[in-house]
Amino acid sequence: MNRKTVLVTGALGLIGHAVRLRLEERGDKVVAIDRVAGQIDGFDVSECDVTDIHGLYALARRHDFTHIVHCGAFSGPMVAADHPSRIVQVNIGGAVNIAELARNIGGARVAFASTATAYGVTPPGPVPEHTIMIPDSVYGATKASAEHLLNAYKLQFGLDTVSLRISWVYGPRRRTACLIRDMLCDALAGRASHIPFGKDFPRQYVHVDDVARAMLLALDTPLLPEQSYNITGGRRHTIGEVADIVSRVIPGARISVAPGEDPGDMRQALFDISAAARDLGYSPRVTLEDGIRSYFDWLKTERSTE
Repeated sequence: MNRKTVLVTGALGLIGHAVRLRLEERGDKVVAIDRVAGQIDGFDVSECDVTDIHGLYALARRHDFTHIVHCGAFSGPMVAADHPSRIVQVNIGGAVNIAELARNIGGARVAFASTATAYGVTPPGPVPEHTIMIPDSVYGATKASAEHLLNAYKLQFGLDTVSLRISWVYGPRRRTACLIRDMLCDALAGRASHIPFGKDFPRQYVHVDDVARAMLLALDTPLLPEQSYNITGGRRHTIGEVADIVSRVIPGARISVAPGEDPGDMRQALFDISAAARDLGYSPRVTLEDGIRSYFDWLKTERSTE
């Protein structure tokens, strides 16, 4: 396989960092950027906001990018929810800038970290990629819009783009709001967890390692017949079932979950990942139990170094 030169945006984030690690492990050259300079796990990340088109062009003049992994965006409907105009500026404006960068470079594949949130409430499943997206949040709408823009660049200008519609990501290094993280942190601290909703509410978790592997497959596969692919852990688990798994993994964990819908999420049917299996060779490898165990081990290590 030819060595790639990959621009990774959002490289201080969960998915961006995981992808960056795997690219460097296999010998690719990575230019890692985020809106602020920083360091994660000893890896330097340079400052360049995706809304700064001139900064992006300056990077392109110094590096001959062959691929772009675009993760630089607000990362969920819970982030900056009171600042919808800023979400639009970053998530849509940033996607347009990445598309323009790739158009001017010529020949670079763009793999975009989209989200299953863009679907909104779904019809009965399994839910394939051609299902109409009706997002119920500004965040979801910006991700759907970014997908449509990238596809329009593909159709009008021949840009090589692909979007991954990723479900709920969990695992080591996730620090933003996450029910699994809350349960694990409570168990570490010896506290009881009470979740006031969701005992029968389904959610589709996917481990960050599976997401990173899917992203590399999206970069490497030569011809992709679809513009977008669902990427999930392959199953739905209710929040009550997740709590039961945490209790098995961590003896002594005390978790109670009340019935009712999740007020911060929408009910979605099982997503169909057969297209990703067919075209990318993707199938989830990390079971929820193994993934929760790896997340717990990482949180223990983090706590011991604080």
